[in-house]
Amino acid sequence: MIIQQQLNYKIRQNQNIKEEANESITLKINENSNSSMYNIHKAVIKQLTNKRHGNTSTKTRSEVRGGGKKPWKQKGTGRARAGSIRSPLKKGGGVIFGPKPKKYMQKINKKENRLAIRNIIANKFKVTTAVDNFLKNLVHPSTKTAKENIHNLGIIRQKNKKILIIVEKKEKNTYLSLRNLKYTSLINVKHLNTLELLNADQIIITKQSLNLIEQIYK
Repeated sequence: MIIQQQLNYKIRQNQNIKEEANESITLKINENSNSSMYNIHKAVIKQLTNKRHGNTSTKTRSEVRGGGKKPWKQKGTGRARAGSIRSPLKKGGGVIFGPKPKKYMQKINKKENRLAIRNIIANKFKVTTAVDNFLKNLVHPSTKTAKENIHNLGIIRQKNKKILIIVEKKEKNTYLSLRNLKYTSLINVKHLNTLELLNADQIIITKQSLNLIEQIYK
């Protein structure tokens, strides 16, 4: 069963932990946790499957170089008959029923995918920090400034603890400032996906992104 859940975020003004305002969004999510997990699992399997390249390849006996000459005559040697040194039975020969390039493609309905994203956003509510803007007015890239802004939000960067920053538009200076920070990634709100959200231990999201989430993933 699908229900509507209201999420009330406290918006931090200009990365200042003391200045706050309220912003709320309403998302349609699964009421049953089992249905929610099934939906998320389905979306994750689809994304992982579609990421596969499927370019592994082996050569059959007809594709292996050489082996055009019959190794020995058919009769009279006492040995088993053989027609090619590139037989799959021999070292250096072809591969029987080996893998060939193929496309891995799995489909999921758009509504199901959006529901999975909404469910994860609702589940990650407690580890989500909302800000008015994030490094939007940078004149030039500065990794030091990016680290300070994250720290000012009360988020402690730890090893193997991933931070996902969701913005309404990827600014060049913002991207360059965050590029060298380990376990930190930047994503456009329009490109949200289940894997990025699930892997995040902490989420920073801008106010404009919250409004777009309510519009796009309704």
